[in-house]
Amino acid sequence: MRNQVMYDRENNIEYIYYMNAVQSYPMHTHAEHITLCYVVEGAVRIVFDGQEGLYHAGGCFCIMPDISHALEPVNDTGYSMISVCIPADKVPDEPENEISYSKRLKQIILNAPENVFLIEDMAKSIGISPYHMIRQFKAVCGLTPHQFQIQCRVRKAQFLLEEGKSVTEAAYATGFCDQSHFDRCFRKIVRLTPSEYKQAAAK
Repeated sequence: MRNQVMYDRENNIEYIYYMNAVQSYPMHTHAEHITLCYVVEGAVRIVFDGQEGLYHAGGCFCIMPDISHALEPVNDTGYSMISVCIPADKVPDEPENEISYSKRLKQIILNAPENVFLIEDMAKSIGISPYHMIRQFKAVCGLTPHQFQIQCRVRKAQFLLEEGKSVTEAAYATGFCDQSHFDRCFRKIVRLTPSEYKQAAAK
């Protein structure tokens, strides 16, 4: 059965009901939301913050922003789960340093993930090497800048599809010039094709 996706735009809350799902989700983060999950049937294995957790029916767990995590079914059997993503509190401003710069860069990517960001230029602007910048960003945000940008592009594409945009419109509006690349990235993160997601969101 297909996942049911509902979105409360007024309060910026997303509800997802995974019904008899068998999908696994690779390591990713939730940049601006706290994710609350309740397992209705079956079991899931979660790896986050360097630890592994096994959650059966009746179990629940919480994932904070910028914590990289992965999810998979147990023994390849289906699971049903309710997931609620709610906005996280705003992080107070800090004096500019490598950590706060990473947070600011995170917000820049969040605001316009479709833009082109050159790591070399960003690193040079604060006087560090590209390698160090990637490592620092991953330490703060859970993913490399490129991984985070792809994730944000897919998240934005989800919203556009929910609004009724076509798959092609969503792909180009989020910076994917190659339709097949868009399909691969979308399916890897959402575990549905853009067309399948558009149909699920329309229900």
